Amino acid sequence: LPLATLITPNIAEAEALSGRTILTVEQAESAGRELIGAGAQAALITGGHLEGRPATDVLVRDSGCTLFAGEYVDSPHTHGTGCTYSAAITALLARGKTLAEAIREAKDYISRAIAGAPGIGHGHGPVDHSV
Repeated sequence: LPLATLITPNIAEAEALSGRTILTVEQAESAGRELIGAGAQAALITGGHLEGRPATDVLVRDSGCTLFAGEYVDSPHTHGTGCTYSAAITALLARGKTLAEAIREAKDYISRAIAGAPGIGHGHGPVDHSV
């Protein structure tokens, strides 16, 4: 964990890593603090399944907590969203964006990618990477 600039667990992954139940933004922040305590430089708990605040991601760093609110896109086509989101953040960091800027832009991108999903395959299909 100390080697990574950012870890991006979803709710289920953050629960498994922290040993905590996460239903709210406050619980996501608490789990993020636990991950920081385990050595992570920053933790972005992706909140597509948070109660009462859908699509709110919680960034936790030593310096504090930042919320990235987004509009929940109701779609069964979410296969690969975590990988796409983290890859977009990485690409934006490589282009010189700050962590907060990279997350904001990547969140916008993944939201558009989910909304534009082509609806192919059975079950949870892929997002549209070309948006």
